[in-house]
Amino acid sequence: MRIIMLSLSILLLCASCASNRAKVQQETATTATTASTDPGSIPGITDFLGKDAEVQNGLFNIYRKADKVYFEIPDSLLNREMLVVTRFIKTPAGAKNYGGEEIGDKTIFWERGPANNLFLRISTLVSMANEEEAIASAVNNATVTPILETFDIKARNEKTGSSLIRVDEFINSDNPLLTMSPTQKDAYKLSTLEANKSYIKNISSFPINTEIRSVKTYKARSGDSRKELPAIALSGVVTLEINNSFILLPEEPMKKRAYDPRVGFFASSYLEYGDDQQKVSENVYIHRWRLEPREEDREKWLSGELVTPKEPIVFYLDPATPKKWRPYLIQGINDWQKAFEKAGFKNAIIGKEWPENDSDMSLEDSRFSVLRYFASPARNAYGPNITDPRSGEILESHIGWYHNVLSLVHDWYMIQAGAVDPGARKMEFDTELMGQLVRFVCSHEVGHTLGLRHNMAASFATPVEKLRDAEWQRKYGHTSSIMDYARFNYVAQPRDSIAREDLMPRINDYDLWAIRWGYGPLPPNPEGLDEKELLNAMVVDSISNNPRLWFGGEGRDFDPRSQREDLGDQAVLASNYGILNLQRIVPHLPEWTQVKRSDSYRNLDQVYSALVKQYENYLFHVVKNIGGIYETPKTMGETGEVYAPVDEQLQREALVFLDHHIFNEPKWLLTNEILNNIQSPQSKEAVTKTMESVMLNLLGGSRLSRMTFITERFTDRNTYTPEEYMDDLYEMIWGDLNVFYQASTYRRKLQKAYVENLIALYRPDKAKGAIGGLLAKLSEDFTSNTDVRSLALSYLLQLQKDIKGNLTVINHRMTRAHLLYLEKELEEVIGETKEGQRFIAPYNPDLSIKAEDGN
Repeated sequence: MRIIMLSLSILLLCASCASNRAKVQQETATTATTASTDPGSIPGITDFLGKDAEVQNGLFNIYRKADKVYFEIPDSLLNREMLVVTRFIKTPAGAKNYGGEEIGDKTIFWERGPANNLFLRISTLVSMANEEEAIASAVNNATVTPILETFDIKARNEKTGSSLIRVDEFINSDNPLLTMSPTQKDAYKLSTLEANKSYIKNISSFPINTEIRSVKTYKARSGDSRKELPAIALSGVVTLEINNSFILLPEEPMKKRAYDPRVGFFASSYLEYGDDQQKVSENVYIHRWRLEPREEDREKWLSGELVTPKEPIVFYLDPATPKKWRPYLIQGINDWQKAFEKAGFKNAIIGKEWPENDSDMSLEDSRFSVLRYFASPARNAYGPNITDPRSGEILESHIGWYHNVLSLVHDWYMIQAGAVDPGARKMEFDTELMGQLVRFVCSHEVGHTLGLRHNMAASFATPVEKLRDAEWQRKYGHTSSIMDYARFNYVAQPRDSIAREDLMPRINDYDLWAIRWGYGPLPPNPEGLDEKELLNAMVVDSISNNPRLWFGGEGRDFDPRSQREDLGDQAVLASNYGILNLQRIVPHLPEWTQVKRSDSYRNLDQVYSALVKQYENYLFHVVKNIGGIYETPKTMGETGEVYAPVDEQLQREALVFLDHHIFNEPKWLLTNEILNNIQSPQSKEAVTKTMESVMLNLLGGSRLSRMTFITERFTDRNTYTPEEYMDDLYEMIWGDLNVFYQASTYRRKLQKAYVENLIALYRPDKAKGAIGGLLAKLSEDFTSNTDVRSLALSYLLQLQKDIKGNLTVINHRMTRAHLLYLEKELEEVIGETKEGQRFIAPYNPDLSIKAEDGN
């Protein structure tokens, strides 16, 4: 599921500003005030507006007179940082965004200008220094924040110390603070703002925030009518309704908690300078809510007693949420209460229904965290968080819940659990089953709003055979974290009798520990260690004693322990079990996907497509082991290696698995009862495309270059060398080439895919077609000035020789035509083989025997 993530570096341009910046800006403001015109020449607010202006008090006092809108900005807010969060309220039909979704957020501050004006600046500083150190001057001299807008001060209230500025023209303009970015506009094909069709709909002001709701209409560029929004085709314009929240950030930022890559929290950072440094340091800190005990309970909390937080985390449900799902969504939110109990807080997070008839509350108001329910065909949900860039404090979240996510979890559950749960064998699940699936998805997305990233390695902590142990599953579940992409227990076999509730993920050991680490009090510190050392000790002590607490990242490296959608600690074994269950399910799909006798085969098409995707997942879980590198982040005080190659035998077993399940046609998947009744690409060609994708990965320049690197780096252990790997692969693809050889249609496609990829490795410039271009780019990037191209040439030459040696005796017409075609392709790339030319032997028979034994 899509999520909104914040990077560990400088993804937030408005990362923490220097603590000494306020001092410097205050000096600037004082100088500007002195240089400005005599305050006596500026009229008072009442004198300027008269007594008939409408007024609303709040963060900014709002004045309306005729068609003009004014903000009263107190001097006390000058140089105070604010977060401006912009969201859609309504979007045009056909758009991929929905009301409640975030457009962007920026940190701003007001500053008194050199004349009778106020500056609105965008905070872009990413460095910090202690204001008492000399280097602080260098930090402040290095950058200047951009002035987004200048406002004339129309009037002053000298008694309260505040300035009146006119804002309606600014709000109605196409400015980068209150509208979409150029990239977002381009996605909508928007050009210029239509001012006469844009207006302010409403402005409301509250003690710590001001909310602006506006309508903006843009001219749009017309293009391909099949891809553009209906509004563009009908009118040439697009109208949007947008909300802007100006939120005053806390005067005292929350105390930061240092980031550790071994615990999966989102994080922000800034560069930190100091007089005593010999190297610039990076201050990285996690995103978390300001969850604090009440002062009278602080000692109890520190001593380990459960206390009620000063301000709990509250999530409201969008009133558009169907009533039947509300109890399950609230349960999914409240499930995190047990995690916060590990951090010392009771009732720390609460799910509630939206209050009816409360005029002081708005769904777009950034004071409130809301699960927004979108009437959308998208099969998705996501959990973002909005943070104070100075401290990482999570201020609020608007979870995005697309109605059709129900269809997604339905298909997952039918395909992954249908072999063991009879309730999964129909297109419309019972309310209780679907409700529990809704609860699981909700808990996962709420985890993101609490600051937790995906932990794709959590499922690796469970031994594969324990996934079939009902008692073990009841106690531990199939993954140690709900933040994993480990949907349901697809390894469990029908005879294992795993209970339905134990087939689903739940908030588990890692989640409880991560919340304790991020939100709980620091342990006693008799040795006077700094916070980072204390947190490091917590990580080392915990993970060394319990591997279920390991955070393995988000699957973006070459570590096969961290993968999406996988289960267990042995990919080959888990995938074999998964395929056994798919083989049980396939014959029943026509029956399970029928609701009425009058139905079309649309349901069958949809679920079969999901099943083919699941089968593909199993293959690629295994593929990642070949040339894989384990990556285990450690600090200097820990034992063990950070990097280690995947065991050689595991890689060989992975290749044997692929030979059995994809190099040989999976005929069980290609039943005429299904294929003759569906129209989607998920037909026989889908399996071919999967095979081609697997071959592209196996013969990718990245994988072979990495295997070369592993062989050269880890000389102290047995590794699966590129030569050995390519020998085994060649034997699997071409080992049966002899006088009696008859290649099936599928086999011929497999061999063509092998040759195309090998050519791309050797001569990227010779790769053909669109896929060939991709092959060329992948190979060019990784194989330049390596032995990979030399190795590829040796196998092309050997194949050319083997084809020539068998062509004269093969009688099967299509096989002979196939080999003649490949011979011609090889001649175009490497030329015709000369008599007596030497070849490099492509495989060692001993290795192929081992592979057969492993199968």
